[in-house]
Amino acid sequence: MSEDFENRHHSALGGGCIGRAAYRQRLPSFLADLPEVRYASLGPIADGDRVAAPYRLTARPDGHDVEVHGVMIITVEGDLVASRTDYWDSLGFLRQIGATES
Repeated sequence: MSEDFENRHHSALGGGCIGRAAYRQRLPSFLADLPEVRYASLGPIADGDRVAAPYRLTARPDGHDVEVHGVMIITVEGDLVASRTDYWDSLGFLRQIGATES
């Protein structure tokens, strides 16, 4: 990641940050909140310095098996990731952990 990496989320539950240090500081909490988290790539599409990376995330928060689909739009500058915008299904996540019915 670049020093001024931009991490954006377009999901009601997501939260972004600016800077590699800020991202690294938040990462342990993310991993703790989503035990057994795994990402499966669903076939990235590249166009110059931008990549659309659809994925399937699985995890076991609070003992609930969850599967969330999303896509990251990644911008690369040189050999570093400059930004990532993540679009994912937060309502589907809430339903799977029993936080909402519909």
